[in-house]
Amino acid sequence: MSEVKPRYHTIMLIDDNEIDNLINQKIIESSSIAKHIFTHTSGKSAIEFLKNMEKIASRMENVLPEIIFLDIDMPLMDGFQFLDEFNKLSNETKKYCHIVMLTSSINPQDMNKSKKYDYVKKYVNKPLTQDSLKKLEVTN
Repeated sequence: MSEVKPRYHTIMLIDDNEIDNLINQKIIESSSIAKHIFTHTSGKSAIEFLKNMEKIASRMENVLPEIIFLDIDMPLMDGFQFLDEFNKLSNETKKYCHIVMLTSSINPQDMNKSKKYDYVKKYVNKPLTQDSLKKLEVTN
């Protein structure tokens, strides 16, 4: 039996709830959809990580995540504040990293607000499932 080739090299999870991150990480691992998974419990640490990765991205392939699952409701820096900071990153990074809002928010205003960002490709309600991962088609 041949091994399933991951669809993505790297996926990033950003959620202040460590249990959600752990569950989502296990779902992604069991789906074999990605080779690597980075998790962050704050938008601030995720932005710093991406800024650092940008510095080495030109020298190394596949250091930036192709998919970023982003929660909206987080302390210090919420998902929309993260998106505003993400917008300041290089155009190459914004083209490469596709953001999926992964949230428990059913507020239509949040969904509409997320559509204002070009790099937000999908809005998915928690919990992440094998099925929602299978339907995940966010490449350019």
